[in-house]
Amino acid sequence: MATLLSRLRQVAVANPHRIAMVDGARRTSYDAFFAQAMACAAALRARGLQPGERVAIVLPNRLEAAVTVYGIWLAGGVAVPLNAQARVRDFVPWLRHCDARIVVHERGPGDIEDALRAFEGATQSLPLDDNTGYAQASFPQGEEPAPDSLAMLLYTSGTTGAPKGVMLSHANLLANAEAVIDYLQLTADDSVLDVLPFYYAYGASVLHTHLLTGARIVLAPSLAFPHLVAQALKAESITGFCGVPSTYALLLEHVPLSEQAMPSLRYLTQAGGAMPARLVGRLRDALPHVRLFLMYGQTEATSRLTYLPPELIDERVGSVGRALRDVEIRICRDDGSWANPGETGEVCARGPNVMLGYWNNSEATAAVLRDGWLHTGDLGHLDAESYLYLDGRRSDMIKTGAHRVNPADVEEAITELPWVIETAVVGIDDDVLGQVVKAFVVVAQEQPRGADRIRAHCRARLAPYKVPKHVEFIGALPRTASGKVRRVQLTEAETS
Repeated sequence: MATLLSRLRQVAVANPHRIAMVDGARRTSYDAFFAQAMACAAALRARGLQPGERVAIVLPNRLEAAVTVYGIWLAGGVAVPLNAQARVRDFVPWLRHCDARIVVHERGPGDIEDALRAFEGATQSLPLDDNTGYAQASFPQGEEPAPDSLAMLLYTSGTTGAPKGVMLSHANLLANAEAVIDYLQLTADDSVLDVLPFYYAYGASVLHTHLLTGARIVLAPSLAFPHLVAQALKAESITGFCGVPSTYALLLEHVPLSEQAMPSLRYLTQAGGAMPARLVGRLRDALPHVRLFLMYGQTEATSRLTYLPPELIDERVGSVGRALRDVEIRICRDDGSWANPGETGEVCARGPNVMLGYWNNSEATAAVLRDGWLHTGDLGHLDAESYLYLDGRRSDMIKTGAHRVNPADVEEAITELPWVIETAVVGIDDDVLGQVVKAFVVVAQEQPRGADRIRAHCRARLAPYKVPKHVEFIGALPRTASGKVRRVQLTEAETS
């Protein structure tokens, strides 16, 4: 059976001179990309890497961050991409948990260097210089990894406490990639502008889907400079762009997208949390010729579970679509039975993209993988035609008095206000009601009586118990590496 590695090898042989990746001034062809992967494999084996051992990757989005994944697989290892922006207190538990044999990182002082000094394991360092790849070296072609063998560990971005490493097999990765290629209709003529880090499941999916089709991946400038991102969309004749809701909110706020000539751009994808209807509308108005795919998934499902075709956005308002090819979605009641259409319960999924389990954590694995189904922890319901609608996350539900509040309901109402960029709603402790609703709001500019206007707007649209008792204006919402709002950080700020 095929794997991502064998498929990349085929693309490199069939289209050796096609550009695989653009990283600043570097334009790397498919044959050069695969040659770098072989040089990486040789460097890893020279350091004693044995089949099945883990290699941590601590690199920002650059050519070598992608090359190293395939080099690890060539050498028979397991890739463990880690958040390059993390700190020592994150790196040490991760390295200890996965028992990394080798760490690939950028040369120079930094948190990963400090972590390696603090880590007591038998871990070797493989530092890379800026814009310099692996020294050219031949690597003999050996056995391809078995499809059901462990390929990658991804640490979930929202994890608190003990690290939780999602185990993905080669078959998981290929199944996810092929399903996404199918609904996006990707071909070798596509070029994606990538702002998503490869150590995040969404970013990894963007990487592998485009390499499998012989397409071109252009690494984007920092989102701190939205105008440069927009310039790259035009200059590189980009056909696809992928982001989380905050990505699009940032671009719409700082770039007049409707005035940009981007005739090559044919599709956008969105995941990493629900996108407010107003933001969806603004994006479609700004780029009416571009197809927008709304999607839902989890790291535990190798990234993707459902997608909503662009032509159904108006017909299925609020839906995240139907299951991917070969994936099943069901809703589970609290008693373990399957819910009927329209009935809210826990979203469950099964398919070839569902993880093997959590690394060295059988208890956590047993809690979410039951009878062949992944229990996502998300609440949702299916309509009569099996389109999924999310109703929040169990852990995010606010319990105020006798009522239960889904934060997304309140957030949707608040973001209807034209001067609101984004918002996050949480429950904070209250002596009388247990919890009350608080909204953290990011605005384009300060508004007179802004909090009162938000509450008045909510009162006109929501049940009284959903109206925020507290409103706080902040400069930016705290986010995980994957772009999801860190609600825990917002609630912790209230109790500290």
